[in-house]
Amino acid sequence: MERGFQAPAQHWLPGHRGVDLAAADGAPVRAPADGRVAFVGVVAGKPVLSLDHRDPDGDGLLRTTYEPVLASVDRGATVRRGEVVGTVVVTGISHCAQGCLHWGARRDGNYLDPLGLLGGRVRLLTPWSRP
Repeated sequence: MERGFQAPAQHWLPGHRGVDLAAADGAPVRAPADGRVAFVGVVAGKPVLSLDHRDPDGDGLLRTTYEPVLASVDRGATVRRGEVVGTVVVTGISHCAQGCLHWGARRDGNYLDPLGLLGGRVRLLTPWSRP
């Protein structure tokens, strides 16, 4: 992980509203759960993808957001857990030195640490080769 979640003291104050995961240009981005594509577009010069999921801890929706991601799905499309929904696009606007995927999550308009949604299970897929 390049940078962790840091909740702002108030909604309008600075913070880090998600986590930055090291990722190479072109790395696939997969849906973490079944859901629907809520947004595909550009925000502050970066390509963004947002998915709405049924909230596992309530009756409402949970929105997850990914950037910078070139979406391979359209707004309104239904996605399944594990489906590739886009690819990481390393841009000059990224706040990670080598490129990363910013993953954010909101419940009822409140930002939360997306790593908490994993239930203690983290699976990182990285290239591996023998020396």
